[in-house]
Amino acid sequence: MRNVTIVIAEDVARWARIRAAERDTSVSRFIGEVLREHMAEERSYKTAMQEYLSQPARALRQPGQAYPHRASLHDR
Repeated sequence: MRNVTIVIAEDVARWARIRAAERDTSVSRFIGEVLREHMAEERSYKTAMQEYLSQPARALRQPGQAYPHRASLHDR
């Protein structure tokens, strides 16, 4: 573990204290968990994007056909 000093607005600190108390944990641990969750979400997003972009492009239409309507592409 690493000790870090942060400066946050009073209303943010109050919110963090309340949320930490609701979870029966310290503000320090709560903030660490929030940052860890954010880091995991970011990694997950990047992994999903890389997987999607690594797929071969697919044709939206056959030669000589019109492009599909936007609504049909987005199931609307």
